[in-house]
Amino acid sequence: MLRAGPSQEEIRRHNLGTLLRHVHLGGPTSRAELTNRMGLNRSTIMALTADLTAAGLVREELPRDTGRAGRPSLVVRPESARVYVLAFDVGVDRVVAARIGLGGVILDRRETVRPRGRFDMAEVVGILAGFAAQMQRKVHSDTVCVGAAAAVCGAVRKSDGVVRFGPNIGLRDAPFGEALSAELALGLPVAVGNDANLGALAEHTRGLGVGCRDLIYLHGDVGIGGGIIVNNQLLGGAAGYGGEVGHTVVNPGGQPCGCGARGCLEAEVGERALLEHAGRFAAERGRDGIRLVVEAADKGDIIAQDALHRVGDWLGYGVANLVNIFNPEVVIFGGTLREIYLGSAAQVRSRLNTCALSASREALRLRTSALGDDATIVGAAELAFTQVLADPLEVLAARLSG
Repeated sequence: MLRAGPSQEEIRRHNLGTLLRHVHLGGPTSRAELTNRMGLNRSTIMALTADLTAAGLVREELPRDTGRAGRPSLVVRPESARVYVLAFDVGVDRVVAARIGLGGVILDRRETVRPRGRFDMAEVVGILAGFAAQMQRKVHSDTVCVGAAAAVCGAVRKSDGVVRFGPNIGLRDAPFGEALSAELALGLPVAVGNDANLGALAEHTRGLGVGCRDLIYLHGDVGIGGGIIVNNQLLGGAAGYGGEVGHTVVNPGGQPCGCGARGCLEAEVGERALLEHAGRFAAERGRDGIRLVVEAADKGDIIAQDALHRVGDWLGYGVANLVNIFNPEVVIFGGTLREIYLGSAAQVRSRLNTCALSASREALRLRTSALGDDATIVGAAELAFTQVLADPLEVLAARLSG
């Protein structure tokens, strides 16, 4: 039996979403450029932009200065101040909430340090909801929130957003998205993703990975996470747990890991490993502690230099394994791994040259995150925008009538 082709309405819905995505990710774009990118005629582009403009998702205006003779093509801009999402980031030491407008503009944000120790989900959800309420009180009456999402440092089940295992924050089988959605009381589900996966998504759409079809993003917090983009798609796995590169074993019989195994990349490269090698674990923790080790090494501290060399060697093993398996165009180091990589780049590259196939590494680039500490919150925002970019008019209508 032949399957019926897409209806005109389905085609229109797809084209509306595609056009909005171009403007969301690429910023102000002329009608002429949209015509070229989408392969549609000018009258169709005009009709699509008219629909999105009428809905308040974009606006059209004359270009500021074309430098060309003739009638200029109108520029389509996202309505960043009117259409936004709420994005959240739950790390070991901090929690962040942000209001991010269409086009990726951070309109407002709140952040607080979270003491380590027992993780009280109700307390963290309450803090994030309180931040959201503060930001919501500042918005104009004609604005609309079209989504919400959270980045969490743990393994997240794709089907329902349950955090199955977050050893560094003490979460197990926690319905985090459901709890935050109930506390926000905005009539919106809260999507949840692993922080490193969302960091990879952010770098691919708005950072160093723009234009790369295959990349790996490695994120350091207390532990090590990874996000893998293959052929422009985030590798999620059957249930959503793909990319847990921190729990690949690089040193059998090595340091104990929070997952129960020994010698995981996380155990050999994470915060504890570096600080212990540097003789500083009893006194220092977190991002500041790692930065102090890197700064000390830069100033000639032999113990700090040796600690970075040892950690960098194991990091090189991990990167080499990933390069051999996935053959990425670029490996991006984010979170605390930015500082660790910058302080141990020679060891990482040396191990990579020894252990990775020459064909797989000949065009490889190693880079630090362009988005810095915002990578995970930007990734959460992109997750929150997913539905409105898939069906702009329907999602917006549902939110305005809700």
